[in-house]
Amino acid sequence: MVLRSRLAPLVAVLGPYVTRVTPYVRRLRPQYPRPGRTDWRRWIPSWRQCLGGFFASLGLSTFLLVVAYAATDIPENLNSYATQQDNVFFWSDGTPMARTGWVQRQAMPLKDIPEDVRWAVLAAENASFYSDPGISVKGISRALFRTIGQGDTQGGSTITQQYVKNVYLNQEQTIGRKFTEAMISLKLDNQMSKDDILEGYLNTSWFGRGTYGIQRAAQAYYGKDVGELNASEAAFLASLLKGAGLYDPTLSSANRARAVERWRWTLDRMVEIGKLTKAERAKYTKFPEPLKSNPLYDTGEQSDYLVELASQYAKKAGGISDKDFDLGGYQVYTTFDKKREDELTKAVTDARKKALEDEPKKAKAAHYGAASVASDGRILAVYGGPDHRTQGYNESNATTVPAGSAFLPFVYAAGLENGIHKTRDDGDAAEVTGESLYNGNDKVLLTTPEGYYWDRSGKRVAAENDGGRSYGQISLHRALELSVNTPFMQLGMDTGLDKVRETAEASGFLASSIGAQVPALSLGSSTPSAIRMASGYSTFAADGRHTEPYSVRKITRNGSQVVLDTPKPKRAMRAEVAEEVTSALTDSFRTAHPSDVPASGSAPAGKAGTTDKDTASWYVGTAEKVSTAVVVYRIDLTKSLEPLPLEGIAGTTDDSVPYGIWSGAMSPLG
Repeated sequence: MVLRSRLAPLVAVLGPYVTRVTPYVRRLRPQYPRPGRTDWRRWIPSWRQCLGGFFASLGLSTFLLVVAYAATDIPENLNSYATQQDNVFFWSDGTPMARTGWVQRQAMPLKDIPEDVRWAVLAAENASFYSDPGISVKGISRALFRTIGQGDTQGGSTITQQYVKNVYLNQEQTIGRKFTEAMISLKLDNQMSKDDILEGYLNTSWFGRGTYGIQRAAQAYYGKDVGELNASEAAFLASLLKGAGLYDPTLSSANRARAVERWRWTLDRMVEIGKLTKAERAKYTKFPEPLKSNPLYDTGEQSDYLVELASQYAKKAGGISDKDFDLGGYQVYTTFDKKREDELTKAVTDARKKALEDEPKKAKAAHYGAASVASDGRILAVYGGPDHRTQGYNESNATTVPAGSAFLPFVYAAGLENGIHKTRDDGDAAEVTGESLYNGNDKVLLTTPEGYYWDRSGKRVAAENDGGRSYGQISLHRALELSVNTPFMQLGMDTGLDKVRETAEASGFLASSIGAQVPALSLGSSTPSAIRMASGYSTFAADGRHTEPYSVRKITRNGSQVVLDTPKPKRAMRAEVAEEVTSALTDSFRTAHPSDVPASGSAPAGKAGTTDKDTASWYVGTAEKVSTAVVVYRIDLTKSLEPLPLEGIAGTTDDSVPYGIWSGAMSPLG
């Protein structure tokens, strides 16, 4: 019974032919030479003998076909190349940003492919698809004749056969492969629904321009999804199945002539088989010219850095293995804002160009990292480097140089949040406010509850201000406004360096970047990336709640949504603490850049950051709930990873290159 069921499709195909020849076989009788005949004619077979031999051969062939059919199994696994797809990345507004992968393919469920598109392909390739047994006997015979007579195997393939060739077999043009293809096609047609076969075919076929599948073809030739195609556009895409190199009209005038002719024929064929009315056909008189080039290849240099960030996050948040992600099929909807990305990239590019013109030798070792992060954690823009092909690492995500005085707001927040202990015997911590006074003079000796702070060499440690300037007694609010170092180094000792560290971590700094728990921590010995620095400042703008920075808001795979572990906001500090820090940073901006304060609306909140030995220069600021961090530093990667003095590359504190980049990136968006 099992054998009978397995042979049923083959019997259905060969049955009509056997029925026709049976009467002739029954009438045959073996004819032998008549006794007494000795001339050569006695060895010539009669016409009945010839016919008998023919039918005997036919019977043997049929038997061999039956055996071959029974012995042929559908491969369990599809070709890895047939299942591999590309991953597509989108800007925050949903427009395409970039694609990755060895092939351009995105599988689409048949229900999402319009009927006009399906029938355009069927009309052009296999109109009897829904009624045939998976193979065409006439087509295979024609193909075998061409193989024997002309040495190729063109022609004779149904859509089922083409699908089998795409996903189970190779592209080798031999009789043996054609035979195997036919056997598998018969079985596949018996085991799979026609809709499933058609869906597979539409998603695995080659359409030229580096694309596989009707979805990628629609995007490559018309810049739209398959669901937006009309019958006219579909008729053109169907022509590409005959050979994109011959029918892509952008390649030559001869190609265009062939494409137009095939397009007209396909539309007429759709009318002939009843899938397009004459009235609908009459609307399509003008050839639907495709785009001149594939827009999916236009990724740009900066987008490579964005794709790298988004890929890492997508795999982690979506629980996707490297292997599965490389197989493709994912649509990654990022948080990156195209307008902000363009403005940030332009601002950094202009600064880099000017530095190379003014200081060509020094500027060669200059690096620029920048990132914009919204108060809800979305990474809106980054500057990763001049060209990902020559500089693979992302400068916006590099933990290379210290934060310097740009770290002072976190020391301030730790003091406001936790208070201070002047002695070990203190019960409740004394409150710290913006009006709390500290010694703002240069070279103030640091103290602990036990007395002066001594380093390991036995020397008392003193805090220093930029330029050796002294300010006398100064409030913490004013000290942050003017970026006075000494009050905050002492505040860190009074609050506890462990509390400073906790506040920095809660605000978004990675524990691995914070470094040793020594007095220098308060002066920015930590080495956060531009992304993490912007994320930290965004905590103040979010009223003390911190959301881990993220670059992907949604992922789908072939239309199905992937569950994401999206970060949730967590309380890092009290709202009133964040409000006070923001107020001081706003005054800092007003003091340093009075001419840039907007006439209406709230002023930005931000400050510059300098480091010991002038190895890095920062500007970090928040405007309209978006925090942007910019850092400029010098490292000669050919010699060492040690930071080098900027030596004027970053400008002065009040008119710094980082501030110029920040302003250039933020101003057009205000």
